[in-house]
Amino acid sequence: MTDIEYTPGPLLTAAQTTRTALWNDSADLDELRQSISFGGVGATCNPVIAYTVIRNHMDVWVPRILAIAEAHPTWGESEIGWQAVKDLSVEAAVLLEGIFAEHEGRNGRLSMQTDPRFHRDAKALADQAVEFHGLAENIVVKIPATRVGIAAIEEATFRGVSVNVTVSFSVAQAVRAAEAIERGLDRRAAEGHDISRMGPVVTVMVGRLDDWLKAVVARDGVFIDPSALEWAGIACAKKAHGIFQERGFRSRVLAAAFRNVLQWSELVGGDLVVSPPFQWQQIINSSDYEVVERIDVPVRAEYLAELARLEDFRRAYDVDGLTVEEFETFGPTARTLRQFLAADADLDALVRDIIVPAP
Repeated sequence: MTDIEYTPGPLLTAAQTTRTALWNDSADLDELRQSISFGGVGATCNPVIAYTVIRNHMDVWVPRILAIAEAHPTWGESEIGWQAVKDLSVEAAVLLEGIFAEHEGRNGRLSMQTDPRFHRDAKALADQAVEFHGLAENIVVKIPATRVGIAAIEEATFRGVSVNVTVSFSVAQAVRAAEAIERGLDRRAAEGHDISRMGPVVTVMVGRLDDWLKAVVARDGVFIDPSALEWAGIACAKKAHGIFQERGFRSRVLAAAFRNVLQWSELVGGDLVVSPPFQWQQIINSSDYEVVERIDVPVRAEYLAELARLEDFRRAYDVDGLTVEEFETFGPTARTLRQFLAADADLDALVRDIIVPAP
């Protein structure tokens, strides 16, 4: 990647001096180019992000959506919208091809998320994951960490898909998903397939867990040190990372859904991926923060004690705090699935307004 003009700052220092990989939390091409200059080596996307990218670049996407509709006269708005998502994802993946080759598949990947409307159908999720995997060699496909999703994660991995586990907020979800990936990799290797360039990751949506616990505190009128509520997701990500290292999982933890700079600085040094939105990257990289490896620094005991007063934190932090059957009904899971489903509906509405404009 000698043609990249790198931007000095804490992000670049961390990328160059630690095992921690930076991925951009968006497939926006302008943001991704700048993230690469910060040392970024990958990117993620989801229904909310895809909708936002299209909405923010209507000058580009209105004519493109109209062209998709003209080329496929029988398609409805959902098919047209998803084709636009595929197109923007493939174009973002091109920016990462050199990194993908340099890192031999471990990084340089663009995440695409399976349609959240398939969340009840493991076969549909696995089949769509295979489809997306075929769009570009450096695609990694998001599948939710639900009961149905765990089955799809194993099957998609077995079929050669590098999976990015998403809709995941707890140590239990991260570990069960990593175990599913291990089963899929073992099955694939047993059939003689090369798995050396596969690059699975398991997301912990750190900020969305924090969001949920703050909502629980407000709902239930809990008097609690508010500082502790900024550390729940970090605590779960640190614990999950430690378990992944101890058990030798071939996937990496990916920390996403950032709400503060601690969700980067406290994880630096780990063999994991951090995926801040671009706006957080700008804040971090323009600061004078001196990079320190803090992945092995425990969350303060008093914060953990405060958080342990909340049942949903205990469920998220304990490796056996949730059964696979409980994943989908866990508060932040249900809330995030609903948001992703709503983003699908928003994209449908946007496409509908373009192809059938109001009189």
